[in-house]
Amino acid sequence: MSDYILLILGIILMIIGIIGCLVPVLPGPPLSFLGLLLLHFSRFGSGTVTVLTNPVLYTLGVIAVIVTIMDYVVPVWGTKKFGGSKYGTRGATIGLIIGFFLGPLGIILGPLIGAFVGEMIFKDDLGYAFKAGFGSLLGFLTGVGLKLAASILMTYYFVKEWIA
Repeated sequence: MSDYILLILGIILMIIGIIGCLVPVLPGPPLSFLGLLLLHFSRFGSGTVTVLTNPVLYTLGVIAVIVTIMDYVVPVWGTKKFGGSKYGTRGATIGLIIGFFLGPLGIILGPLIGAFVGEMIFKDDLGYAFKAGFGSLLGFLTGVGLKLAASILMTYYFVKEWIA
């Protein structure tokens, strides 16, 4: 019975992990990794053919940690790389939070608009503000892409282990 609970919780965590790649308040890859661990410790993940060996688990755990750290660094790097200031970075964060309530398009455009507004407050220069906003958007999209890649990889191993 407890193995089924671990399996169900693992599936739920894998789904929330992928959703967490798009939602800023949920740590997608760590949740996906936790789902993998639950499967690994159930009888469904410890069959005679084990895909989730210790080296694979360690590697996926390290990937989850690195991608989670990079998720905080890459958008800031993108904003700064395109000439943005702390106003643009803060604006991008606020735009992302507001955009979350406006659906997928809001999540994508929120950081761009937020960084743009932040830079306009800092320096009343339209070209400068747009460039920093674009950098924030690229940084955000890169972070989402990295998180999605990591969580989808973990989902692949989850399904492969569960079926094996």
